[in-house]
Amino acid sequence: MRYISTRGEASPRDFEGVLLAGLAEDGGLFVPETWPVLTTAEWRALRGLPYPALAARVLALFTGGQPDEAALKPLLEKAYAGFGHPAVCPLVQLDTRVFALELFHGPTLAFKDMAMQALGLLFDTTLARRGERVTIVGATSGDTGSAAIEACRDREAVDIVILHPEGRTSAVQRRQMTTVLSPNVANLAISGSFDDCQDLVKAMFADAPFRGEMKLAAVNSINWARVALQIPYYVASALALGAPDREVAFSVPTGNFGNVLAAWAARRMGLPIAQLIVGSNRNDILTRFLAANDMTVRSVEPSLSPSMDIQVSSNFERLLFELLHRDAGATAETMRRFRTEGRMPIPDTAWSEATQIFRGFALDDAGTLQEIGRLWRDCGYLADPHTAVGTAAALAVPPTDPAIPMVVAATAHPAKFPDAVHKATGISPPLPSRLADLYDRPERFTRLPAELDAIEGFVRAHARRNTA
Repeated sequence: MRYISTRGEASPRDFEGVLLAGLAEDGGLFVPETWPVLTTAEWRALRGLPYPALAARVLALFTGGQPDEAALKPLLEKAYAGFGHPAVCPLVQLDTRVFALELFHGPTLAFKDMAMQALGLLFDTTLARRGERVTIVGATSGDTGSAAIEACRDREAVDIVILHPEGRTSAVQRRQMTTVLSPNVANLAISGSFDDCQDLVKAMFADAPFRGEMKLAAVNSINWARVALQIPYYVASALALGAPDREVAFSVPTGNFGNVLAAWAARRMGLPIAQLIVGSNRNDILTRFLAANDMTVRSVEPSLSPSMDIQVSSNFERLLFELLHRDAGATAETMRRFRTEGRMPIPDTAWSEATQIFRGFALDDAGTLQEIGRLWRDCGYLADPHTAVGTAAALAVPPTDPAIPMVVAATAHPAKFPDAVHKATGISPPLPSRLADLYDRPERFTRLPAELDAIEGFVRAHARRNTA
């Protein structure tokens, strides 16, 4: 299995090379050179497997034997051993056709743990065998940072610096990052939006001398391994509902497009997914694109669902590459114009192809609170704001065939957003016992402007062990 860049100028790599590289040197994102496709019999053979075993078999399709399924299975068993539910990602039925796929039973109570806990172990084993170390830099709109820090804290071969937009995460999200005092962990509160943080991370990777000096690596969804580790939970839920002998549909609240891209990848591999709904909040660039081919950047507005407060969805480039029939030159030019002009000129034929499988739905804060309240009243289900966007989208954009079940990605524990949940339901969801003292823990972070020189200087000082 080899990987190529969406912009065509970076050398192909194997899985381990992509794992450690993150972003391609040409600014593009790595994608499989060819997609693995499973037969109906092969999908059926995955039924009934414990989640770690299923995940190992699916991930092995992308690793080219390094590591192989036999090596991945104990690693993934270890990754998911500390999750708070024996099923790892259970399905909860909300009504006759809508199910919540709970992805928040990991250590930081968000779906990012599903990939990040395994990613940390993959980094460990790969770096140990190669005798190398890396500096991980990442941007977060709320959940990626805490999941990455939890996965990488205290690891000998890894230093990690996470950038978050100051004042634009929930208090729980912030504290899950800033109360980790491990010496290899640093948090930066950036004056600006998530898009500013994401641009700074990409700029560090584009700075070739700095990238080489610091041995930069990525754990957010620009890293293909992150996306690959999210595919198994879509497979598991679809199989539980009758696939491959029955179609399913998914509603995914998303900002950076990585989570819903993993569902698209499962479909590309042959899983019978009839429809993918992209749920957005007031930052609705993806909804506007799917409704009217309008991919125009607007200002990022804070919302009750901060993990979706994004206007530039990095992972959309991977889908764009496929919509343009893997024309790397056209992809690179389209992305260049997007960055310089603030809008993405996508041919109508490519847009039409996207709308055959993707539908968009946007929900403002008032609607989000109404949906949280409705779920509690009608279903006895306590949902966080992101999940509420997903359930509202599932009801607003149902499959054309009512027999097709709709699975909503429940991406965060309601206790991560207690103020919104209390406002909608009158209930203040408690944190699990392992996080009960979160508000009493001391915080450590550094405030910096959204300026590349300042960020690089901080990273260089924090990761000085890498240059020793």
